[in-house]
Amino acid sequence: MANVIDKAACRFKLMASHDAMEVIQGKWRIPIIISVSFGNKRFGEIRKDIADISPKILSQELKALEMNQIISRTLFDSMPVTVEYALTPLGKSLKPLLDEVLKWGLHFRKQVVK
Repeated sequence: MANVIDKAACRFKLMASHDAMEVIQGKWRIPIIISVSFGNKRFGEIRKDIADISPKILSQELKALEMNQIISRTLFDSMPVTVEYALTPLGKSLKPLLDEVLKWGLHFRKQVVK
């Protein structure tokens, strides 16, 4: 019986980790999330934070993060129209994970990159 429970728990955790990776995977999503975690930003500000990202890729990644409710997009009725990106409560809940990734990255650099 315990083996059946272990298999179900394993499958459940694998599915949950797969869901998480689908949202944050790729070269740019975590840097975008980190950029916006320092406060609401406009497109150009995010682009300045992440020097190597192209406007097309940034636009695609912002749309994906918005679709997954990690980032919100607010249009301001101004001339010209201003768009601002912010972390949603769900996006803010990534902070402990990002802190651990950063901590591990620093450890990795000490151990491997030197």
